[in-house]
Amino acid sequence: MSARPVAIRSKNPASSPGAPRKASPAPQGAGHATTNIKDAIGLLELTSIAKGIEATDLMLKASDVELLASRSICSGKYMVLVRGDVAACNAAVAAGEAVGRETVADSIVIPNLHDEVFPAISQSAEVGAVAALGILEAFNVAALIEGADAAVKAAEVKLVEIRLAMALGGKAFCVLTGDVAAVRAALETGKLVIGEKGLLVNWALIPSPNAALVKELLGGRLL
Repeated sequence: MSARPVAIRSKNPASSPGAPRKASPAPQGAGHATTNIKDAIGLLELTSIAKGIEATDLMLKASDVELLASRSICSGKYMVLVRGDVAACNAAVAAGEAVGRETVADSIVIPNLHDEVFPAISQSAEVGAVAALGILEAFNVAALIEGADAAVKAAEVKLVEIRLAMALGGKAFCVLTGDVAAVRAALETGKLVIGEKGLLVNWALIPSPNAALVKELLGGRLL
């Protein structure tokens, strides 16, 4: 089982007027530089939609990051999600915090994410036969991303979708597929990661899911 990533939460500028704390770079293998590996996510949540849009612009101008999401979410907040290497995500989040100031509700940089996390967020992952479905549900976006990452690293499963906060009351969930044993193992790991933060809403393991349910849930991502 791969070690789950260590998420480093930066300080909220509303409670800490000093410069935001940066995430430490992800661990490097001996003799291999990883500074340009775009396996990190930077997340910023704000209580102001106007400041969220402004922060998005500055985050993209501040460093070499890719925009994964910039949108209003439930409870009247605004979420910005970017992808890049750890240093770039740190710089982008810091820029967003600087303009967001007292409207910043949460910020985090999560390094060393599994490759399947990114297409799952963009809902571009494709899947073939579905022997079992696993669902993890969390109270917030950051916890769900960490749990989904840990789950897909723990077993031979496919991370199909990560749905974040939109029309979910600020919650998030992910969908995994694989054989029953693999999905169960992945869920156990993901539940542990999210549960340690006190942010697990619920989970489900569905062996041999009905074809109509699979089509409704996964739609055009079925091969």
